Amino acid sequence: MIAYPAIFSPDEGDTENVEFPDLPGCLAYGDDRDHARLMAREALSGYLASLLDRDLEIPGPSHRSGPDVEIIEAESSVSFALRLRQERKRQGLALTEVADRLGVKYQVYQRLEDPDRSNPTLKTIAKLEEVLGTKLLAV
Repeated sequence: MIAYPAIFSPDEGDTENVEFPDLPGCLAYGDDRDHARLMAREALSGYLASLLDRDLEIPGPSHRSGPDVEIIEAESSVSFALRLRQERKRQGLALTEVADRLGVKYQVYQRLEDPDRSNPTLKTIAKLEEVLGTKLLAV
């Protein structure tokens, strides 16, 4: 899973603000800590999906700690799409090359890297791991 540190800070009343220091402009808030945590996950997932959609560089998470810092995981569809794209690019492969190796059309593979449309089966994930020679899911 892809996860980033978030800084929680109380505001007036019971409201909690959340900021992701590694992702400029990625903010959330909630009525209490639990609600803020839920909204932070949604904000993180949307932010990362937006960067993926625009093919922009995604900064890695820093290592922060403290009483007001929590690690927030992105939604699994975003994490998978991001991990898949990062691995493909790390290996210097084009979308069409991976699609050919999988034996699928370019558009079919392209959907796997789209967090809004990616929903691979376990069989597809296993084939991707074989083709790319790496684990895509955390074990």
